[in-house]
Amino acid sequence: MQYELKTQVIEPLRQTFTPLIERYGDKPATRYQEGTIGLQPTENFHYRPTWDSERELYDPDYSALKLTDPYSYTDPRQYYYTPYVTNRAAMHEAFGKTLDYVTDHGLLERTPENWQQLIAQVIIPLRHFESGAQMLYSNACRFSYGATIAQCCSYESFDRIGNAQLISRVGIALGGETASVLKSAKALWMDAPHLQGLREVEEKLLVEQDWAVGVIGLDVVDELLDALVYRHLDEEAILFGAGAYSLLAQHIGTWWSEHRKWLDPLYKEWIADEQYGATNKAAIAAAVNTWLPQALAAVEKVAAQADALAGTDSVAAVRTHAAAVAEKFRALGLEINQTVLDQPVLDQTQGA
Repeated sequence: MQYELKTQVIEPLRQTFTPLIERYGDKPATRYQEGTIGLQPTENFHYRPTWDSERELYDPDYSALKLTDPYSYTDPRQYYYTPYVTNRAAMHEAFGKTLDYVTDHGLLERTPENWQQLIAQVIIPLRHFESGAQMLYSNACRFSYGATIAQCCSYESFDRIGNAQLISRVGIALGGETASVLKSAKALWMDAPHLQGLREVEEKLLVEQDWAVGVIGLDVVDELLDALVYRHLDEEAILFGAGAYSLLAQHIGTWWSEHRKWLDPLYKEWIADEQYGATNKAAIAAAVNTWLPQALAAVEKVAAQADALAGTDSVAAVRTHAAAVAEKFRALGLEINQTVLDQPVLDQTQGA
């Protein structure tokens, strides 16, 4: 007796979940949509927070920036748990391979002494800045409204503690497998004059009541730090024989480019919102006008320390990028005050 094998197709009774059918129609949905759309709790909270009885546990009024439809914004990267952790595992593995190459060939030991000092005094303490950024984005994840935004903030918080770990690994390698460089970095973060402006700005942002203003404020600090640490100093390192730094910095620099893929579209969605666009524009502009000058003053001090150690002309690079940041926000239709950038150029001896 012979049997014939046939493929039998069983049509599903429904293609996806009700919230997705209501929004997109009864058709197959992506994993990202199934794990994101419609997940924001909206009712049956049972009680209001004792620390803020005017709001619900999940409430759009935790920020002045709102969206008429929270799901009008979606993550362009379409990250849900599996692709996110797969991507980040690959990123950390690639960094590990680069670090192994650098340590196996003794490239950090061969780096000029002034650049070793720059890495120890300017770069490694930023592990604490990244740790603070992780706390800020955890707060944004908790208080943001709409699962698509909360999800991005959650992954960003994971990324920031991951960045802190990458920087820490560089510090351990620089210290010769001891924790001495990391201990010194913490002392510098707490007491060194060139880092206190940065620490002060971040601590103020950590207690900012509006989670979105905290994100915007940190973003303008990030813009200037990225331009300094992972762009300008990367180029200078190649020119001045500190290629080991450039090899390692490229990994966080690459992460930064991806980080912008979710945050820049969020700005545009806030501004384009039919109901709240005008108030959102005013709130973003107010946040940039408040925090950009503070970010510039803080990062200039870090840049001045780099200049004092290695003659990198970093202060000028930071000021140039601050102007570019202001222009980027103006291009979105925001009123950014020119006085934001009209403060005197920092005396570079202040960073030494």
